[in-house]
Amino acid sequence: MIERAWHRHYDKGVPHSLKPYPETTLLDVLRDAVRKEPRSAALLFKGASLSYGELERQSDAFASALLSLGVRKGERVALLMPNSPQMIIAEFGIWKAGGVVVPINPLYTGNELEHAFTECGAMTAIVLTMFYDKVNEIRARTPLKRIVATNIKEYLPSLKRTLFTLLKEKREGHRVRLVPGDLMMQGMITAHSGQAPSGVVVKPSDPAVFMFSGGTTGKPKCAVGRHQSMVITGMQIGTWFGVVLDRQSVVILNMPLFHVYAQLGIMTAGLVNGFPLALIPNPKDLDDLLDTIKSLRPAVLPGVPTLFSALAAHPRFQKDPSLLKSIKLIVSGAASLHLETKQRFEKLTGARIIEAYGMTESMLASVCTPVLGLRKSGAVGVPAPDVEIRIVDSAESGIELASGQVGEILMRAPQLMEGYWNNPRETAGMLKEGWLHTGDLGYLDEDGFLFIIDRKKDLIKPSGFQVWPREVEEVIARHPSVQEVGVAGVPDERQGEAVKAWVVLKSGCELCLDELKVHCQKELASYKVPRHVEIRDSLPKSMIGKVLRRVLVDEERQKSEA
Repeated sequence: MIERAWHRHYDKGVPHSLKPYPETTLLDVLRDAVRKEPRSAALLFKGASLSYGELERQSDAFASALLSLGVRKGERVALLMPNSPQMIIAEFGIWKAGGVVVPINPLYTGNELEHAFTECGAMTAIVLTMFYDKVNEIRARTPLKRIVATNIKEYLPSLKRTLFTLLKEKREGHRVRLVPGDLMMQGMITAHSGQAPSGVVVKPSDPAVFMFSGGTTGKPKCAVGRHQSMVITGMQIGTWFGVVLDRQSVVILNMPLFHVYAQLGIMTAGLVNGFPLALIPNPKDLDDLLDTIKSLRPAVLPGVPTLFSALAAHPRFQKDPSLLKSIKLIVSGAASLHLETKQRFEKLTGARIIEAYGMTESMLASVCTPVLGLRKSGAVGVPAPDVEIRIVDSAESGIELASGQVGEILMRAPQLMEGYWNNPRETAGMLKEGWLHTGDLGYLDEDGFLFIIDRKKDLIKPSGFQVWPREVEEVIARHPSVQEVGVAGVPDERQGEAVKAWVVLKSGCELCLDELKVHCQKELASYKVPRHVEIRDSLPKSMIGKVLRRVLVDEERQKSEA
């Protein structure tokens, strides 16, 4: 790899390149861990633990069960569940059966789920019991043939499992009646206990995961990641973090596994480098997060800016900031971290926050702040080993710009997505001659630090989630009182960036904020519902009548600065 300016700022012990990468998969990583330390904890959950050996045995049994159901190599299997031992057991079972893991956001509405299942073509879904009825309702309009359900209590310690059964299971919707033909995951594992899949060859070049991303159109598409890509990302991130960690360092896995941040970043780093993963099923349950931190004394806390703001305001943390004293490294990703939030949280904890930048399409090839070295205000960091960044004046010309000049950010790395599933046109717009065209605008300084200036696309990221304006606009436009609508992201103290809608009503009509939110909640996940709504007489438009979202955002910024 060519020597780059950013290499001078790597922490001591971080090599400029990790090539040649092993021709291997996470299945090989798990087998190796079982050979070396079968009793060591791989997963930690609510006071219980699952060893590498048990993860191997249970995923073997589940793979055998899936094969007996008719799941075949290359088949997509959807997952709708929170971070839990079942989620990771299911993933390894799917891979061992030769399948492709498709994590889907359980917060999706019925319409969004219908699109997701149709887009990926999954015939099997593995879901938490509380999401079973929602998936069952739309299955007839999708390729789905079977649903496997799992109860969150199945991997709780015995006392917590009993209390959950008595106090929460029925009340919170975890007790369901399955349609004939559907199965419980735990029953499948028990029925195939001691069995291992045979005859299935899984190659590093095979597709391992479909991650949903909006691409350039706003309609979620499946970015295809290879098995080896997951290992490569885990090696890069583990090497970056390794300057302050050892193999017994516990890593909190609180970001949801349907997001690339957790799936391709934190989970793979833990598995590849032997860091036990502490699973947090609900990332918004700060008491559970603080209890877990107090109990396990983890070394790494990943998060998004809104998490750090919420923790800083939490009464328990304000009373005792030493709750986080075990944390060696805090990682902020998925959304821009405001300088004020960063400084306030570092002052409260004494910990160091690093930022990270990557994309679903990059399979989390990352730009990261050095853990121990130089930090620059406003920069997201420098490219990780074997990740390259170029700044070009336009996607069409591809002319590389000098340091300090703003242009489109291009990325090249060995683990980039293969492309979008069954969508060559969108793939061609994102991948050109081995470079990923991110659509984001930024610049590299003379030291190779990357500064993100703006998004070329209109993607909105409330709390790190992806929201496309057009999708929200189409839903709002269907309200009978709405004449015109524009949607964009605006700065928000709580979410980092919030969805705002500017609405023009039809003559003689009235519309209150609560009514519009109820309308949106019928078709959109909660994080896509506008947090702010402004009723206007007109919207700024171009000469051809297109609503100018950027003008709306600029007007909003001017109001906040006035």
